[in-house]
Formats: sequence, structure tokens, C-alpha cells
Amino acid sequence: MRELVKEQIVETTAEKVSFGVETILDLYDCNLQVMRSEAKLREYVDKLCKLLNMEKYGECLTPYFGLNNEHTAGYSLLQFIETSSITGHFSENTGTSYINIFSCGAYDPEKAAEFTRKFFGAKKVIKRIIERR
Repeated sequence: MRELVKEQIVETTAEKVSFGVETILDLYDCNLQVMRSEAKLREYVDKLCKLLNMEKYGECLTPYFGLNNEHTAGYSLLQFIETSSITGHFSENTGTSYINIFSCGAYDPEKAAEFTRKFFGAKKVIKRIIERR
């Protein structure tokens, strides 16, 4: 009986505590010149962090890999921020970009999504905004 009460308290508390917001963006028909440029990907991170008042932690990692499959070949990026991370995966063959912005600090997901759409020149965007608990 004691265990059940303890679980209920934890569950109720967890429902009230927000650990942040994650913006998940699937971008289609992106500008290939931007997606294929390591410098442009780093510029994206710099400008996004400035726009959203996010403090970068360390260097932006931008490996180029996934060469074993046509649809996975391209850059990925990882930028730690003081409150979590920004990640991206770019499929050059399909012209798609997949961006995740997660932060325990407050930011405007709509502003992040619109900036990202414009930066990559995406013709279509699927956006999901999740409050992490």
C-alpha cells in the first residue's frame, strides 16, 4: 500500500514539472547549397542561438557521414547549449532536413520554426512542439 501511494505522489509531481520544450522540425525541399555547406550549418546554429538567447556550450559538431545509404548521406550537427541541445540531420539525396531544438530554458518555438524554415528555404515543414515532463 505504501508503494502505491509513493508512485501516485511521484506521478502527480512529475505532471506539474516541466523540464523544457522540444521543437521537432521536418523540412522538405530545402536549399541544397545550404544543406551541403558546413559553414552555413554553423551559421544557422550561431544565428538561431542569438535569436533565441541560447548560450552555446562548446563547438558545434558537424560530421559528414551516412555514406552507406543514399538517403542518409550528409551532414549532421550537434550544438550543446547551456540548457540542452540543438541537433540536425541533413539528407542531401532527398533535400530534407530534420532539426530538434530542446531547451530547459524558455524560448519561442514558433520563432525558432519560422527562422529555420527561412534559413533552409524549405517549401514544406512538419512541426511538432512537445513539452517535456
